[in-house]
Amino acid sequence: MTQQPVSPAQQQAPVPAAAADKSEAGRGGWRGIGLRADVRNLSLLGVLAVLVAVGGITEPDTFLSTSNLQLVLTQASVIGVVTVGMTFVITSGGIDLSVGAIVALSSVWATTLATQEYGFAGILFTAVVVGLGCGLVNGLLIAYGGLVPFIATLAMLASARGLALQITDGRTQIVTVKSVLDLGVPDSYVLGVPPLVLVFAGVTVLGWLLLNRTTFGRRTVAVGGNAEAARLAGIDVRRQRLYLYLLSGLCCGIAAFLLIVLAGSGQNTNGNLYELDAIAAAIIGGTLLSGGRGTIVGSVLGVLVFTTITNIFALNNLQSDVQQIAKGAIIVAAVLVQRRTARDGDV
Repeated sequence: MTQQPVSPAQQQAPVPAAAADKSEAGRGGWRGIGLRADVRNLSLLGVLAVLVAVGGITEPDTFLSTSNLQLVLTQASVIGVVTVGMTFVITSGGIDLSVGAIVALSSVWATTLATQEYGFAGILFTAVVVGLGCGLVNGLLIAYGGLVPFIATLAMLASARGLALQITDGRTQIVTVKSVLDLGVPDSYVLGVPPLVLVFAGVTVLGWLLLNRTTFGRRTVAVGGNAEAARLAGIDVRRQRLYLYLLSGLCCGIAAFLLIVLAGSGQNTNGNLYELDAIAAAIIGGTLLSGGRGTIVGSVLGVLVFTTITNIFALNNLQSDVQQIAKGAIIVAAVLVQRRTARDGDV
């Protein structure tokens, strides 16, 4: 019998079931994924509403006051900017344990007497450049040095903390530049909104656009989902990772400047446990710890939840160790929920 000619379509290898599932999710599943993301955000808004109710009941005269709400938003701004950068890093499948130490180093380097001689511009420039420099070192070690992100950023954490302590010699560096300090006083508020909150809002919007509306964001998700597949698709994975840690360092530099405005000083203890808060906020917001999915809106809501919890605990004179226990429990619960939804085919 003569064999029938095989068409080019028939010659193509069959698509594995797993690949078909992913392909189907990519074509028709985005609406479902978006719906689930909306549900997560609505859930976080519900948690935030409950916390506001608890704060209003336990401390009605203080918690709901305008000054306290402004304080909550201002405090959320500093860690929020860090969390935006952390969201990109985690989405790519990485981690950055050095963000708190980078904030500390940037803040003390930017508040030395020599730096303050250059005024507002000198402080801002130094904070941003130091943050970028640390991010560059992290990126080079991870992307081109082959170090695991956990190890590279842990080394940066220790080095940056040590250098910050060496610069300050354990002392608090008071800011004397009036134009910097003026950003933290009520007279500088725009329609009752502190300038630090406006900066946080601007970083959030830019972060959302970068992640959801640009090629850079799509490449970040691709690298986090499957780095080898991303490489075969033509993405320079190493360069992308370098850019992501630079972005994280930039966010730390901006956050350091906001912290300088908020505290009026630079200290080597600044940014303590920021890495915990940023990772926790990103995770409970819906960013997948293993990479491949990230949400800026969810991360911001996570920041607001944690900042509100801290504020309620402080107003009720509860000890800080109880706050850390509560945050740890929330992180564990969020990771367990992620694992459950992953088994159910959510990601």
